[in-house]
Amino acid sequence: MRIITGKYKGRHFDVPRSFKARPTTDFAKENIFNVLNGLLDFEGATALDLFSGTGSISLELLSRGCEQVVSVELDRDHVQFIRSCSQKLQAANHVIVRSDALRFIKSPRRQFDLVFADPPYQLPELPTIPDLIFTHNLLADGGVFVLEHGKQNDFSQHPHFFDHRAYGSVNFSLFK
Repeated sequence: MRIITGKYKGRHFDVPRSFKARPTTDFAKENIFNVLNGLLDFEGATALDLFSGTGSISLELLSRGCEQVVSVELDRDHVQFIRSCSQKLQAANHVIVRSDALRFIKSPRRQFDLVFADPPYQLPELPTIPDLIFTHNLLADGGVFVLEHGKQNDFSQHPHFFDHRAYGSVNFSLFK
């Protein structure tokens, strides 16, 4: 897993083979971040990374200058790995929460400029995540919500949907 650009550009972290999480491919991550660059200014932004897995997205957000990144991950080993990577970068503005992401969404504490969710593609509740994000008011005015999902999901009829991007087998639906 590598950080693509920003102040930590080129840093590599070896994800243990025992992990169940699949980091977003560098190709897909680079492309979705190119799209996001045109939609929001990362400098000073606050971001929420739900279903953080390996922390790849969180670390990329930190590298690009987010004021604060909150990573939510349930798996204890994954949380320890994310914490270890964050400590190696000395990222004081990284908050790591060990929690069920769906439960976290339902008890919002604040709003974010960017919410990124990469749930397991087979998660039964995956189709409900956009509604949960907007019902619980997690997105700040002008903010963007990105949902990574498999090709079997179609969110184009959701009232907040505005774009879809596919990079190989990785799909992103974007909402405002």
